[in-house]
Amino acid sequence: MYRGDVDGGQLHRLGRRLIELSRQATGEPGDLALTPGEAAVLEDVLTHPDSSVSETAKRTGFVQSHVSASVARLTERGVLTTGPDPTDGRRTRVRATEQTRNAISRRAARRIDDTLADAVTDPATTQRVTALLDELAKLLLPQRPQ
Repeated sequence: MYRGDVDGGQLHRLGRRLIELSRQATGEPGDLALTPGEAAVLEDVLTHPDSSVSETAKRTGFVQSHVSASVARLTERGVLTTGPDPTDGRRTRVRATEQTRNAISRRAARRIDDTLADAVTDPATTQRVTALLDELAKLLLPQRPQ
């Protein structure tokens, strides 16, 4: 069995670099600045719409008060919307606004070619990096229904 040279530290740094590149490829001037905690809460809400604050807290590993504060800030900024749980009025259900979902879908569909070309500079290496990222995405990301 092949045992690669990448260790946990390199994997972490690679992940952070890929996040930087994704922000460059998908960012827009005037984008809303999110704290890492807010970004994690938003990602969870996008993945699990209509979850309660406590369910989001369990999945993210944050304490409920932190998730509640993040949800409140994101709701004030028009990123999230909240409403009562129809089966239990004591619970609040959280979902991303339509505007947020549309903005994320629009940005996610952007090509990354120019960002990679700027990061790597050599066209042959850029092509190889693109192919490797395509392969990693197929191997490591859950397949979405078409």
